[in-house]
Amino acid sequence: MTGSYDEVREQIVASCRGLAASGLVKGTAGNVSVRVDGGIAITATGVVFAEATVDDVVIVDDSGEVVIGALVPSSELGLHAAAYQDDAVGSVVHTHAPGSVAVSLVSDRLPCVHYQQLTFGGEVAVVPFSVFGSAKLAEDAAAALSEANAVILAHHGAVTTGSTLADAVANTLLLEWACDIYLRARPIGTPAELTPEQQADVIMAVVTSGYGTKRQAE
Repeated sequence: MTGSYDEVREQIVASCRGLAASGLVKGTAGNVSVRVDGGIAITATGVVFAEATVDDVVIVDDSGEVVIGALVPSSELGLHAAAYQDDAVGSVVHTHAPGSVAVSLVSDRLPCVHYQQLTFGGEVAVVPFSVFGSAKLAEDAAAALSEANAVILAHHGAVTTGSTLADAVANTLLLEWACDIYLRARPIGTPAELTPEQQADVIMAVVTSGYGTKRQAE
């Protein structure tokens, strides 16, 4: 956690409003959380993202009980809690982004069609449909997230993780962009995938060149 509980809640509100403005969340269809000392800061159920306020974010302890706030936490609290079983995860973002939903209707995975997908692990699994808020959905999503920082939920939406809230949101935006590329290419032909060797070459190039990192010219 970076900052006080109130600061974290404000950061979540800003992210919710940003996701709504980006068209990735309509109405109440999504939830955002951040790991905090002793539990999770998470959006409450029924929150309209575009109108979110600090009071719409609650703090729950490790047993799922609300310790700060007056509202009931998101129905996907179990999914978020399952994702946090990975100690590297600091934030979770769940949306019903249209591109992710569309991919889930035509494929059981989002292939690695662009090297930027390596940011969240490359190929993204599409897990079979389970009812929202169910233990099965949480279990399947967490299993997929152990292999990557993104997963698509069939007939539902997407979940991304990150070490920080900013990282998790960035992965959400990147996932939707990759889904859009895949969906544009698919009607024309079978989208070509980056091979494991090509992916390894990209990773090596990033490591050796500092690609994507702002730095001073020498």
